[in-house]
Amino acid sequence: MNAAKTIAIVLIITGALGLVYQQFSFTKETTQAKLGPLELSVKEKETVSIPLWVSLGAIGLGVVLLVTGRKK
Repeated sequence: MNAAKTIAIVLIITGALGLVYQQFSFTKETTQAKLGPLELSVKEKETVSIPLWVSLGAIGLGVVLLVTGRKK
């Protein structure tokens, strides 16, 4: 399997996952204050939305790479 096929498959899978989930969340820990040995930290939950056009574009580009990447 060559590199173009591998990248194409990864793009198609990533685009499909973007269509299914549409957003993902992660927790970010930040330090608010540090006073000597005492440290105050805050955990913030952030959500990132994946636009529909990005998912469809990844799938489309993956399909194009898969079709044009074939050797004859």
